[in-house]
Amino acid sequence: MIDEQRPDGSSGHVCWAYDDPATFRRSAEAYLTAGLAAGERVWYISPDEPESVLARLRGVPAIADALRRGAAEVVPLGSTYASDWTVDPAAQVAAYAAATEQALAAGHTGLRVVAEATALVRTPAQLDAFARYEHQVDRYMRSRPFRAMCAYHRPELGARAVAELASLHPESNVEELLFRLYAVAPGDGHAALAGELDPSQHELFGTALARADLRPTGGELVLRATGLRFLDHRSLVHLDEYAHRRAATAVLRTGRPALARLVDLLDLPRVRVEVAR
Repeated sequence: MIDEQRPDGSSGHVCWAYDDPATFRRSAEAYLTAGLAAGERVWYISPDEPESVLARLRGVPAIADALRRGAAEVVPLGSTYASDWTVDPAAQVAAYAAATEQALAAGHTGLRVVAEATALVRTPAQLDAFARYEHQVDRYMRSRPFRAMCAYHRPELGARAVAELASLHPESNVEELLFRLYAVAPGDGHAALAGELDPSQHELFGTALARADLRPTGGELVLRATGLRFLDHRSLVHLDEYAHRRAATAVLRTGRPALARLVDLLDLPRVRVEVAR
């Protein structure tokens, strides 16, 4: 979780749910200003009319200067994402990867974007595709200097849709979200689990696992779980079933040795606990 008024973005990927557009705009401007201070190129991707967005941003000195220098840009939502408004996850990651390399070639330290993506997740099909994209782009961020604030208007989408999206981000301002499933650096496993997985989270956890679509290597799915404070027995059963469908073993790396005893008691052949030192 992060402070609502001070978006940190230290992990590179922030889910930002908002009720009041004015509050969101202030948070977005702070996030972009931090990127400029770090030498990044910044984009503000918005469904709003570009001139109205530019007029607001010109009131922020650091961003106004960056707009003049070409280090900041307002990008219409429709020119960044597919015209049918259902994202192609792999194609969108590739597009941001190309933009990141262009930013580096121009002398910037990376690319940082704020994307107001509410219009891209209004239908079930859109939500499913975009949530899958969120995890794929999160993996890309683990190895390249790309950062993003993904913003969603909560009154339009509802709490459930926002939770489905936020659960796939390492950082979020959604206080009621109990767990997160997100990417890790290459060589550090397949994903990380953090927070708490209790009975109220079972359905959401299953949805997050399906959309992350983790691919085993060497017959294992390695999950870094040192940030997981609680994991109930049904969540372990979910992991066992998920690993079974992928003909793999889910390896939980955790500082909680009691989980190994619980896995033995439940007789879950597709889950193995490795106690991190």
